[in-house]
Amino acid sequence: MATESGTASVQHETHGAHATVGTYVLIGVILTVITAVEVAVFYIPALASVLVPILIVLSTTKFVIVVLFYMHLRYDSPLFRRVFFGPLLLALFVVIGLIVLFKYLPRFDPI
Repeated sequence: MATESGTASVQHETHGAHATVGTYVLIGVILTVITAVEVAVFYIPALASVLVPILIVLSTTKFVIVVLFYMHLRYDSPLFRRVFFGPLLLALFVVIGLIVLFKYLPRFDPI
């Protein structure tokens, strides 16, 4: 947009602070470490009985970190966070409920 003096002016919208490059590198390292822990947990026989809960927690943690930083939800309005994390919690409870239902409750055999 040109001004009266003929110079161009750039208008920037202010959306609050965003993460720096160093923050993104740190988040990438954290995600890499969590992924390595997930792979390691899978190959440790002593953790076989708690494998699914551990992987659910680690995967949910990675998902939340990606959404907060790489999808910039951390820097958006709190309303967007509520709209996003509400269904996430509901889905998590449904998955945990289905695991309990099909893994630990007795099977019903009508015959």
